[in-house]
Amino acid sequence: MAPRYQNRIELLQGTLDLLILQTLQWGPQHGYGISQHIRANSGEILQVDTGSLYPALHRLERQKWISADWKLSENKQRVRVYRLTATGKKQLLSERSRWEQLSDAIAGVLSPAKREGQA
Repeated sequence: MAPRYQNRIELLQGTLDLLILQTLQWGPQHGYGISQHIRANSGEILQVDTGSLYPALHRLERQKWISADWKLSENKQRVRVYRLTATGKKQLLSERSRWEQLSDAIAGVLSPAKREGQA
């Protein structure tokens, strides 16, 4: 494995959807900007390649969780800008809640002594 990828973590489909929705919560963004935001805010650990990102964006758009419009970028190139819809905001809350439940459950399995101390 190349050194560049040794700390890379593959994202499950649902996790990528959650990260995209969360990124768009802070405002409209084009695809490359979404991937850069995820990478930067994960401390360079999570890398979303275009082969994963664009199918996820299209899937989220079909589900009406995001919408997209063509815009001209600062360097006069046409880019698709994605934004969170009202339905997407509701889905984000639901996904975050599920993620927190999953995260707590995994933490309980990894550190059962801590969990027993809470009971």
